[in-house]
Amino acid sequence: MIETLINPADPPERQTQKLLAIAQVLMRRVEQITDDSGAAYAQFQRAALLEDQVRERTRDLERALDLLNDSNARLAEANRATEAARQNLANAIETIQEGFALFDADDVLVMCNSRFGMHMLDLRDHLKPGLTFGDYVDRVSRSRFLELPPGETPEDWAVARRRRHQERHVIFNVRMVWDRWVQVSEHRTADGGTVILQTDVTEIIRLERSERGKMLDDQARVIRATLDHISQGVCIFDAEARLVGWNQRLGQLLTVPMARFRMGVSFDAILDRFRPDLAFGEGMTEARLGDWVAGRDGRGAIRFELRRGPDMIMDVFAQGMPDGGFVMSFTDVTAERAAIEALSRANETLEARVMERTLELEDALAHAERANASRSRFVAAASHDLLQPLSAAKLFISSVPEEGLAAEARAALDKAQNALLSVEGILGALLDISKLESGRAAVSVGPVPLERLLVQLNDEFGAIAAAKGLRLTVVPSRRVVLSDAAYLRRILQNLIGNAIRYTDRGRVLVGVRRRGGMVRIEVRDTGPGIPEEEQDNIFKEFHRLNARASASEGMGLGLAIVERACALLGHPLGLTSEIGRGTCFMVQVPLSDGVALVEGPRPVPSPRPSMQNRIVFLVENDGDLRRAMGLLLEKWGVSVLDAPSGEEALELIEELGILPDCFIVDFNLGEGMDGLRFAAEVQARHGAVPARIVTADRRPELRAACAEAGVGLMMKPLDARALESFIAGLPAAG
Repeated sequence: MIETLINPADPPERQTQKLLAIAQVLMRRVEQITDDSGAAYAQFQRAALLEDQVRERTRDLERALDLLNDSNARLAEANRATEAARQNLANAIETIQEGFALFDADDVLVMCNSRFGMHMLDLRDHLKPGLTFGDYVDRVSRSRFLELPPGETPEDWAVARRRRHQERHVIFNVRMVWDRWVQVSEHRTADGGTVILQTDVTEIIRLERSERGKMLDDQARVIRATLDHISQGVCIFDAEARLVGWNQRLGQLLTVPMARFRMGVSFDAILDRFRPDLAFGEGMTEARLGDWVAGRDGRGAIRFELRRGPDMIMDVFAQGMPDGGFVMSFTDVTAERAAIEALSRANETLEARVMERTLELEDALAHAERANASRSRFVAAASHDLLQPLSAAKLFISSVPEEGLAAEARAALDKAQNALLSVEGILGALLDISKLESGRAAVSVGPVPLERLLVQLNDEFGAIAAAKGLRLTVVPSRRVVLSDAAYLRRILQNLIGNAIRYTDRGRVLVGVRRRGGMVRIEVRDTGPGIPEEEQDNIFKEFHRLNARASASEGMGLGLAIVERACALLGHPLGLTSEIGRGTCFMVQVPLSDGVALVEGPRPVPSPRPSMQNRIVFLVENDGDLRRAMGLLLEKWGVSVLDAPSGEEALELIEELGILPDCFIVDFNLGEGMDGLRFAAEVQARHGAVPARIVTADRRPELRAACAEAGVGLMMKPLDARALESFIAGLPAAG
């Protein structure tokens, strides 16, 4: 077969020769065959076909030979480029001034320049590619050119060097013999290899030493100059407590010539030399100082006084130093201590004068408090004395029958009634101011539903505002606040009344805004406004802005009461005003934690029962007031019994044998029993009988005593409507 005659491994020329020889042999054989079967022609055809195949295979072999020659050429070119690159790299690393070495990822030396290991001549023959990093370190550690630190062996150095090799980047200095230094920089490459650079830094380190020495010399000169120019005396001792430094001021303070100070003298020797003239201050002894110098208890900073003779006091400060020595400074504080003593004496004198002045001020304050208490008592007493006839006057006017009374007389009575109401308001304000200033005002803070209070204020001031042509708007609120109901009502009464009084046209608005855990009750008006310079003055007693209100309308006490009541309750009071546009007063009150009260529809008042056939016993020591009340009650159809004292009233009851429907009793009945005692005596003799105590005394203690006794309280001047309501509400006679 043709495959066995031709070896594919032969060159193309050899294969061509074999094919041509085979073709010639076949041609000769064809020519020799003369049989009639046509076999010769068939063989000729096969020979022709074989020749075509030989030519095709020859062309393939020629193309393969061309590709092989091209690949060999490119490979030769690549080898030449690689060798050129290697030579360029070798030339490059040879030109750098530092020693250079490259280890591969397996810590085997790949290449290095001639400067690598230049300070270790005994290593030069071993620094060749193939050297492992471990062998390199071992040879360096045993090199005679390496100067090891004191106490360190070559093995220790090698262990430390291998430990540094674990880091990615490291720089350190290595000391060589003959006082030479090499800085080693080691960096890890991206493929895990290591690059090592060695730089000779001998000159840099020597220059640095020289500069450091100069700096130390300069610092020593500066320190010496500083020590010689400071006002303190300074001495320095080494770890053995021997003198190594001092300044001139030390000799001046200790009055010792500088020649007597010697280097190396011990602290004890110096102390012995000055012992007769020196005395330690409080808290320091010679033994304690000796222990500190010896370092038995450590050498923390200490400070003490040292006296030299009778005239000089020195402040001594001693502190240990890092090298085991210590430094002591001496400061002359004689003048300072003298000044302190003088100041102490002056302070004692001043304290005596202050004490004397304090006693004088305490006497003045006590006198002022007594005067203020006297004034408060006078106001209360005067108000009580005024309220007594005022009540009588009001009741006399109320008792005047309306039938057959001329219009002019009725108008005069109305004006008199209004005047009495104004006087009553002024007296009430004076009493409130007196209580608030005396500190006797007691408050009872609790939940106060604003809805009920605002409705009452709207009813109270609605008609007054309408009569003046103003529109009063009270915005309802279902909030419940923490306050004293009586004082909060009085505060809002004064603010609303003040707004109506000073507003000529427009409206007065009362509303509530919530601010977090507080509510702000606002009273706005469209009045003339308050100038900024007057906004503090309006809260003073008897101060009326522009004196617009007449004396019958108030004496300027309303806002003074508001300010003091708000301060007593802890309710912040605010004010904003704009001239010509109006004023807004604001009172901030805390919200109650309780749930807001929801009021249902107001009950329709039942028809008032008739007061006919009622018997009322009046116990009043003031004759005019007793007659006025009697006339008023008789006008209502009530039968009246009266007595000027409790004792006479009890006797009259026993004599008549009739128990009245109720008692109206003045609290202050003179020198005998008071109203509460009379009510208790009646209850003890005849059982529970409805009673009311009438008084001008507004003390909380009296109100509490009446509540405890189960007796109602009516304040003077008496309100005829309140009196009528009480009597009309009595249970029907049995």
